[in-house]
Amino acid sequence: MQARRLPAIRGWHWIVEGFRLFRTNPALLTFLVFGYWLMLVFLNLVPILGVVLAPLCVPALSVGVMNGCRTLERQAQNGFGLLFSGFRKNRNVLLVLGAIYLAGSLAVFAGSALVDGGALLGIMMAGKQPPDDLLQSDQLMLALQVTLILMVPLLMAFWFAPLLAAWEDLSAMKALFFSFIACARNWRPFVVYGLGVAFISAILPGIVLGIVGAASAPLQKMVAVAMSLPLLFVFVPTLFASFYVSYRDVFVSGER
Repeated sequence: MQARRLPAIRGWHWIVEGFRLFRTNPALLTFLVFGYWLMLVFLNLVPILGVVLAPLCVPALSVGVMNGCRTLERQAQNGFGLLFSGFRKNRNVLLVLGAIYLAGSLAVFAGSALVDGGALLGIMMAGKQPPDDLLQSDQLMLALQVTLILMVPLLMAFWFAPLLAAWEDLSAMKALFFSFIACARNWRPFVVYGLGVAFISAILPGIVLGIVGAASAPLQKMVAVAMSLPLLFVFVPTLFASFYVSYRDVFVSGER
């Protein structure tokens, strides 16, 4: 498995090409993305087992969405049943990836507990309200920073892993390895990609709301609602499509 090394600008192109892919069938891609989130919400509602079932199913459900993206790109016959198509092939490997991701996430939050005494871990796992004195201190912010730093290698290992396992028939450990190496080789486009996502989803809306808010607070609320709709129903599906584009760009050259 060979990961291509791409120029930095490709990170922005992932977003642009993701939007083009979304435009080919907005209804289908929006259904798949929101179906993905609703399934995770439903699984999390299962008493006791929900916190385990949801992470286990994340890789297979994400493959289902990516199958939809690949189908749209190839202009093949599509259907709304694609959401569960990730469970049809290499299901056991994908479940193993889900288990490893759960264990890795717990390890990351456990690491943050060394900074804040487990407050952030309690918030994430049980919705535990931290004490007021902790919220007013720098401990929680430091724990968040530690968590973000520790999450980077975990996300690198899992960015491409589900697709490598489902589409390339790799074992869980090989998929994690090649995903990490691919992300490391392409850190420049990933930095540009992250900056582009941050600009569209946070920086630009913040600038607009700041300008509007300076003129009229009621108008600011209306604009905030108006801006949230395209972000939710256009940019989020585009973001998922950009995940597929990044995989196709790094691991696929030409038509498969």
